[in-house]
Amino acid sequence: MKWPLRQHFDHVFWLLQPIGLDVRPLASLGFGLWAWVYSQTARVNSAAFLLPLRAQQLLQGSCTFEGSTCGYSSDPAHLKWSLNTEGHYITADSTKEVTEKRAVLISPILEFLDWSCVRIVYQISGSGSLQMYIRPEGESFDYRLWSSQGTSDSWLIATVDIKNTLNRYKIIFEGTPGEDLSHSVAIFEIRFVQGYCIECNFEEHHICGYTNFRNPNVNWYVGGYISRDPLSSLLDDHTMSNQRGHYMYVDSIYVKNFQEVAQLASPMTMFPIAGCLSFFYHRNQGKGNIFSVFTRDVFGHYEEIWRPEKQETSPWNRVKVDIKTHHPLQVVFEVAFSSAKGGSVAVDDISFSPDFCNTDTEPFFDPSVGNCDFEEDFCRYYQESSEGSMWRRVSIKPNIYRIGDHTKGSGSFLLANTRYSSRPGYVARLYGPFLQENVKYCLKFFYALYGFIKTENTLIVYIYDENSVALEKVWNVPESSRGSWIQVEISFHKPMPTKVVFVSICRNFWDCGLVALDDITVTHGDCHITAGIHHSPAGECNFDKNECEYIQDEKDKGQWIRKRGQTPTSYTGPKGDHTTGVGYYMYIEASHMFPGHNTRLLSSNLRGFLHQQCLTFFYSMYGSGTGMLSVYLKKNGDKREILLWRRRGEQSISWLKGSVEYACEQNHQIVFEAIRGISIRSDIAIDDIVMKKGPCKGWFTSTIIKNLHV
Repeated sequence: MKWPLRQHFDHVFWLLQPIGLDVRPLASLGFGLWAWVYSQTARVNSAAFLLPLRAQQLLQGSCTFEGSTCGYSSDPAHLKWSLNTEGHYITADSTKEVTEKRAVLISPILEFLDWSCVRIVYQISGSGSLQMYIRPEGESFDYRLWSSQGTSDSWLIATVDIKNTLNRYKIIFEGTPGEDLSHSVAIFEIRFVQGYCIECNFEEHHICGYTNFRNPNVNWYVGGYISRDPLSSLLDDHTMSNQRGHYMYVDSIYVKNFQEVAQLASPMTMFPIAGCLSFFYHRNQGKGNIFSVFTRDVFGHYEEIWRPEKQETSPWNRVKVDIKTHHPLQVVFEVAFSSAKGGSVAVDDISFSPDFCNTDTEPFFDPSVGNCDFEEDFCRYYQESSEGSMWRRVSIKPNIYRIGDHTKGSGSFLLANTRYSSRPGYVARLYGPFLQENVKYCLKFFYALYGFIKTENTLIVYIYDENSVALEKVWNVPESSRGSWIQVEISFHKPMPTKVVFVSICRNFWDCGLVALDDITVTHGDCHITAGIHHSPAGECNFDKNECEYIQDEKDKGQWIRKRGQTPTSYTGPKGDHTTGVGYYMYIEASHMFPGHNTRLLSSNLRGFLHQQCLTFFYSMYGSGTGMLSVYLKKNGDKREILLWRRRGEQSISWLKGSVEYACEQNHQIVFEAIRGISIRSDIAIDDIVMKKGPCKGWFTSTIIKNLHV
């Protein structure tokens, strides 16, 4: 692939601009000045890479692709990554010669015991995408860490945190160039460094992925070495303690308006972090500016974590501040100037430790005390004796008349109704355990209604304080379908210890029905943020967004259909999905098939592994004419398929949980096969497929193929 002149120029500009050499005016002067540009690039690089001992050391897996791929290899089953020796990058180009559209680049085996950060310099020319996965040794699926579909005519930088682990793994880059032959995906550099991605000493040209939120008049620049401005009073770099080092600074020379703001933001972390943030700063003419440090979440919400209490006189002042977050974040350094005489602020040597700065900082409170599936007891939920035991723990065996619990379809859940009271109506309160103050929580639970004429106040969620005073009504049941489990998500944050209280009220005996409650979970953070940071590996799917690379067998006489809500034929199929009650699932529509017709749903290709793996899923087999549902193991290159699990005939009106353990050293697929029964009341559905390393937990593991090694 030949990169156009503009792209060569942008790459050089990307190298020069962060350290103060703005070469943009040269763009219109033609190729005659490129000798000067490249000479400046060499000059910059000679300084930028003369790093001190304290600079971040590159780890195994790093590569600049200068003459070699450093142990990275292309998967021969996909498009090839090609090394461009002139441009020192590796590229995946679009081609019409093969039908395969993906290029897979595999790292050598990596093993880092400590938290690490990988920085990728890349470019997507035209339409296309680049994704990064982690492939743990001994597992059959990859976990997506990062992806980008952003087309750019210049090099971009991405940063990805990798948690510490005892397991070895490989990093996988999957590039998908666009359809046009001029479209490509390129990687210029991969850098692994020890520590967190928010850490930086600003001694490298990519400045660790930190970004300046551009303001026409005030911006953060790289200070030190050749960028020293004669109009400013900047000092020596803190890292090297001399003029050769670099740091980030902002000054007020060009301020034109009151309260002009400059922001320097770290990369967004991949995971929640807690510990000690440390950095050095220099502040000149402190009365003319306001210097603050914030955290910002993915929704753009800010929280101030530090502001200087007094004017410091030392050249560089160290700050240590504790961070406790339950979601991904950016660290934002913000300076607001009141005039052109507002002075300057410089920042250097940002670091992070998982140990808190202050010994009196309280560790994370474990919110799982609020979790309960009611399979064994009430957990830490309780009822006041003076109010009576209106909530009862019940268990319903799988049947065709009433749904069972949400957890597995055959377990226990809570039920509030009037059968256990002689009152004309009832008020049933269920109190949860106390939760720590000043923390945002995500509460999730499932509920189901039966027989209510009026749904108002049939189920309400309150937040109470430690004196059992209601602080806020955070949720009230809406008009919803009866007889199916519906998930609710509630985020709340209070400055005092609190507890969650579930209340069911029915004033009139004739209006009262049944209220069911199950699978309560409490986690840190906002429900919407928590839901967005996890990527399902291959083979797992809840079908809410799409089919997750599951494909139909084209030879079948039927079809798996992605569906939301109740199936069209009465007295068969589920009323809603298992995941939330209002999402999607896959099912066969029996009225479109003849008795004995089958349809198969195949997973994407899964790698072989040495140890046991647990496959779990939920299935619905409700209807008087229900046929058969089977799960097979299909090994690559082998026509024979191995039966893992099977059920025949009508099972229950509920979603039921199926699970099976298996081990397979060859690449393989999981196949779900449904066979239509004797009548149109033969809809069969599946949902929430999960694959986990290790044996299945619980007595309900299938005994058909348990511990089978194939």
